[in-house]
Amino acid sequence: MSMNIYLSLRQNSEVYSKDVLLKDLGSIWCEDKEVEQACKNINIMHIDKDEHVRIPCSVMDIIEAVLKDGEGIRVVNLGETDFIIDYQPSRKRSRLWEWLKTIFVCFTVFFGGAFAIMAFNNDCSVSDSFAEIYRLVMGKEADGPSVIEASYSLGLPVGIIVFFNHFSKKGAKKDPTPIEVQMRNYEAAVNDAIIKNAEREERGIDTA
Repeated sequence: MSMNIYLSLRQNSEVYSKDVLLKDLGSIWCEDKEVEQACKNINIMHIDKDEHVRIPCSVMDIIEAVLKDGEGIRVVNLGETDFIIDYQPSRKRSRLWEWLKTIFVCFTVFFGGAFAIMAFNNDCSVSDSFAEIYRLVMGKEADGPSVIEASYSLGLPVGIIVFFNHFSKKGAKKDPTPIEVQMRNYEAAVNDAIIKNAEREERGIDTA
């Protein structure tokens, strides 16, 4: 009597141990919990390198490893057929260095965004538009910054904060922010490129 092992492999799995177990790559389920636990602890590969490396793999490697360690087992894959093992060597991280990098990124994003906004506003001549609106509504020229500029300056950061939905825990759990969506699209494209390059190398096709 055959027994089904259901796999749901992730497209990209970060691992920190040189011995990669099946449970590190996704979810495993079996009606027999002893068999399920044994499958979770199957050693898929040993990584010899001491540096960050991405290893493209196929579900066929997983099926071979599972069937080799058990009889009367049938593997049903419900996840990815090609996936990446992303090995991250464990190392002690400096909290100060992490904070410095975070501050640097914050400053870069802030000033880069400010420059982009100013460049966009100059192209569209928003200041001239505000001045014209003030003259039409009030019937006179503005002596200096008016309530329109003040509203624009206040509404812009508030709109960005609300749109990116990153500062409210309640909102962040509801759906991903636009930046997170773009980052996930980028990660998926990188994973797909790595897998396709590995396939081309196996067939002897130049990937350059």
